[in-house]
Amino acid sequence: MADLDDHPSFPVAPTGSAGESDLPEQPRPLDESTRARALLAAQPVVEGHTEPPRAFDPEDLPPVRAPETGAQFWSLHVEPGEGVLGTLRRIDGIRALVAACPEDLRLAHTTVEMAHAVNCGRVAVLLGPVSWAAVGGSIATLRAYHALGVRAVNLPRFDGFGKEAVREMNRLGLAVDLSGADPESVRRTLALTRAPVLLTRGDPRQLPDDVLGLLAENGGVCMVPVAADPSDAADVLDRLRATAGPHCVGISRTLDPASGYVPLFAELLRRGWPAPDLVALAHANATRALRETEFLSRTARPRRAA
Repeated sequence: MADLDDHPSFPVAPTGSAGESDLPEQPRPLDESTRARALLAAQPVVEGHTEPPRAFDPEDLPPVRAPETGAQFWSLHVEPGEGVLGTLRRIDGIRALVAACPEDLRLAHTTVEMAHAVNCGRVAVLLGPVSWAAVGGSIATLRAYHALGVRAVNLPRFDGFGKEAVREMNRLGLAVDLSGADPESVRRTLALTRAPVLLTRGDPRQLPDDVLGLLAENGGVCMVPVAADPSDAADVLDRLRATAGPHCVGISRTLDPASGYVPLFAELLRRGWPAPDLVALAHANATRALRETEFLSRTARPRRAA
């Protein structure tokens, strides 16, 4: 008979209260940075304002951006005096640059194309906004920009031509960008437009509460730049969310692409922002505003007779 001492022994339960050793170890709760990183991996950011490389050199790409970026509005603002010609050159340079970098970028004209680019692992490039001076007071120029793929035009002031331009942008499906507009111009534009507006470089601190309330009724999106200190942007977004609502918040860009958006989203989690509001901030609000602008344009165009 084998010696009983040769058999392996079972582990001895540690001393303590009865039953304590049978309890499974509870997983530690995820910290805010880990949660923010996971959310942004699934919900990449739509940025409201990106400056393309000045030389339009493919070797400069991918452009400096946060790793959590899924889509970007590439600014078509040009230097004073360049006007329409300078804007056309900028559009041509961006289109050539995107075509030369198919593994990194994809030009998007619609929200469907934007989503497809993100799903394929590319950054969707949206053309715009165009500066108001480059419109030249011409509806024909607006139509030409739209035909070239532009999807946003900056309207910093509301005047006689601005009234006509807003109606035409609604018809075409061009987003009205109110970045830099004074409160009265914002009020007058919101009273006229039927589509949600954007502020691709928004600063809600420059807008009184009643204007933010009108923005909420319009369904517009104020896209806030993110500074190196995430608390600054979080303070601004807190006020915007409280005054205009979570459906009006968005992101313009980050001034510190190396850090990305994780620090901001971690800070907002610490402040109690729920996941649906963070998804709305990242991309859902901006995408919804663009989609509604597209839908309004399709319904506004006369149908051809059968």
